[in-house]
Amino acid sequence: MEEVDKILIHALRQVGTEVSEDVTSVKEFTSELIVEAVVRCVRVIDSGLGSALPTSLPPGMSARFRVGMSLAQACQDVGYRGEIGYQTFLYSNEPEIRSLLMFLVEKLPRESAEDSDQPTGKSVLQRSIATAVKSQLTVPWLPPNCRLPLLAGTQVFGAVSSFHTQPLSLPYCDKDPGKKALKEQIDYQRNILPPVTAQSCHPPTVVASILEEHAAELSAAHEWDNEWNTQGLLSRLTPQDYRARKRTRLRKRIQEQLRSAALPSSENASGGLRSNTDLAELLQTFRGSTTPERILAKGSHFTHTQKFTFTQEAAAVPTPIPIPTGRQSETDIQLRQQEELSLLQQQFQKLCSDLDQLTADMKHMNVTHSQVLDELTQTELANTNQEEKIQVKKKTIDFLPDADDNVAKLQAVVEASSKRVVHLASQWEKHRAPLIDEHRRLKEICSNQDLESSRKLSEMKSTHEKIRVATEEAKKKEEMHKQLVSELESLPQDASRSAYTERILEIVSNIKKQKEEIIKVLSDTKELQKEINSLTGKLDRTFAVTDELIFKDAKKDESVRKSYKYLAALHENCNQLIQTIEDTGTILREIRDLEEQIEAETGNKTVANLERILEDYKAIRLENSSLAAKVREG
Repeated sequence: MEEVDKILIHALRQVGTEVSEDVTSVKEFTSELIVEAVVRCVRVIDSGLGSALPTSLPPGMSARFRVGMSLAQACQDVGYRGEIGYQTFLYSNEPEIRSLLMFLVEKLPRESAEDSDQPTGKSVLQRSIATAVKSQLTVPWLPPNCRLPLLAGTQVFGAVSSFHTQPLSLPYCDKDPGKKALKEQIDYQRNILPPVTAQSCHPPTVVASILEEHAAELSAAHEWDNEWNTQGLLSRLTPQDYRARKRTRLRKRIQEQLRSAALPSSENASGGLRSNTDLAELLQTFRGSTTPERILAKGSHFTHTQKFTFTQEAAAVPTPIPIPTGRQSETDIQLRQQEELSLLQQQFQKLCSDLDQLTADMKHMNVTHSQVLDELTQTELANTNQEEKIQVKKKTIDFLPDADDNVAKLQAVVEASSKRVVHLASQWEKHRAPLIDEHRRLKEICSNQDLESSRKLSEMKSTHEKIRVATEEAKKKEEMHKQLVSELESLPQDASRSAYTERILEIVSNIKKQKEEIIKVLSDTKELQKEINSLTGKLDRTFAVTDELIFKDAKKDESVRKSYKYLAALHENCNQLIQTIEDTGTILREIRDLEEQIEAETGNKTVANLERILEDYKAIRLENSSLAAKVREG
């Protein structure tokens, strides 16, 4: 029990109980120390349940009874199933207090359990941040003018600012791991690139920018892993080749979209719809201020000629600009300006109508041109067919003067061709059979290779998943190792681990020895019981045989009759002796049990508790009398 008491005292000190160095056993705990230890443990187990419990006993006896009842109820709420009441704390005994403290110490939360619940572990930095945040949240907020110097460091008005992110240039952060950085890039990052804290013009945005950059990199890495596991492995390419092919496809797609979006609307109508309307609309907004004249100016020689003609006419007919004199009034000037404006508007509308007409004519001409091209193509195809027919008819007409000879020649050619076709067919059959067999064999090999490749692909996916799981477990174990190392460093160095290990091993060896001795005693008891049973049976059988033999001779001889009586008396005395020995053993066991109960009652401090109960009873009577006197006076 000494080792158990030392472990309990060490655990109670860790939760904040002030246990003096002189106390080395639970037997030395006072009521005040028991109450403080139980309240500290309950607060750690359930903060909401233990926040209302005091850590010390009040001076009044009635208040002490109430505190004892509330502590007993709190222990039962936590899960303690033993007998407990106010007497456990006020009139304590060693076994009950030891069992209660052992239960509470076992119920204390451990970091290992928290690590098993949380997927990523709980590092020392996170715990310190959480502690600091909790401590700051418990401090009430006050206006700046009402703050004391104690709160000035935690509630600073100027420290509050909104988070904004800015792009950062991080050194030695190559997106492609297989690509080696250039020497100039490394020199720039090492000698010219400013630090991350100096790249932002506003210091409060540094942390937000770093977090944003880190989150973007994690998201990109996660997307790449998903894409590679779903599509990259199916392509059967290396990661570098897969990235290069994806980059090439993206460039081609962008070029096609830019090319289709950059075409005018008429060409788009004749050539088909554009593949990406969003990009086209974006480019249209960039050229939205372009006038129809500029669109036409990009066209053919006709548009350039038209533009040159209109510019020459506009240059040849200069608009007279009136020079204001002192005689002209402002009203006349405004009227002339309105007339000139209306004239210019009419000219502009005329130009716009002409331009619309020319655009419609061009569309019509384009449609007519396309129709003419189609008709021309169809006509060329018809001409080609007619020429072929004419050639056949011409050759037929050439054969007409000597028809019989030509027919015989044609028949001979046809027969030779048929014989040749038959010969070629026989040769093809000879070559066809091995080719079909080879095709079937190659097809079977390809199917086997496909099955093997799919099997290997599934194995690669499972291997990647195992690698990912193993990596996550390794990270968790590294974090747990760091946390345990930090906790080990924070623990007091007065007690060495080897001493605790030796003591634990000694306790284990003592338990093993006691277990072996108990087993040995049990085996000896079983052997003795077996011997006693065998001897008792042997004795009964021997007595029965002897009784039968002597009883037969006792009918004839008087001396044998006396010996028979002596035998019966001897057997009865032996039975009484055995019964007396068994009763003596039972009485000795009861004596030992009573001695143990006496020791237990002595350890329970029954006499001292009775004295304290009497003193408390007297104190309660005094309190009641004083209260009654106050009531009478009132």
